[in-house]
Amino acid sequence: MKFLVGMIAAAMLAGCGAEVATTAATGAAIKKQELEEGMKTQERAQQKINEAMEQTQQRAQQSDQGAR
Repeated sequence: MKFLVGMIAAAMLAGCGAEVATTAATGAAIKKQELEEGMKTQERAQQKINEAMEQTQQRAQQSDQGAR
């Protein structure tokens, strides 16, 4: 009887370990996706900044040419 109780307890603990590992893996996958999305957002923002800088430079050149 003690053996059976011990086996049931061991099985329950093993199940908890598997659940924790699954939860950790899921959490890691979510964090990876968030990181990838953040990097894409950063790239888009950098592109917009570069475009704005180019437009500013073009306007400055046009105003310099107009002033001459």
